[in-house]
Amino acid sequence: MSKKGEIKGRNVSRLGNKYRLVIMNDDTYEEVTSFKLSRMSVYIALSTLFVLLVTITVATVVFTPLRYCISGYGDLKQRREFIKLKMRTDSLERTIIARDQFLNNMKQVINGDFTGKVDTTMLKVPKVDNSTY
Repeated sequence: MSKKGEIKGRNVSRLGNKYRLVIMNDDTYEEVTSFKLSRMSVYIALSTLFVLLVTITVATVVFTPLRYCISGYGDLKQRREFIKLKMRTDSLERTIIARDQFLNNMKQVINGDFTGKVDTTMLKVPKVDNSTY
């Protein structure tokens, strides 16, 4: 149990250790630049870079015409038109089914093959009050 605590403590303390990154010219061995870094600062820098890249990518897709390349992502005008066309096709389909049923019934009546029962039940319709107040 104490070994795990020691290992965890060592890893946490290593995050704060300072390291020097030196960039040198290979021909003259002249020091071009140097950085003082810790593991935590490198981790924070890489995490920030990752978040920025993801943010830029998402913003590019959302706010540019690139979004139309994604399937299922359309313009609001196109979506409204699609819904309107879908409603029209549904109503046309219902109309065609009703017409076909009517024509089949007419053929049966003309040929004398109509054997179905006719619905002759009376509907109870409430009376309309036409009096004015």
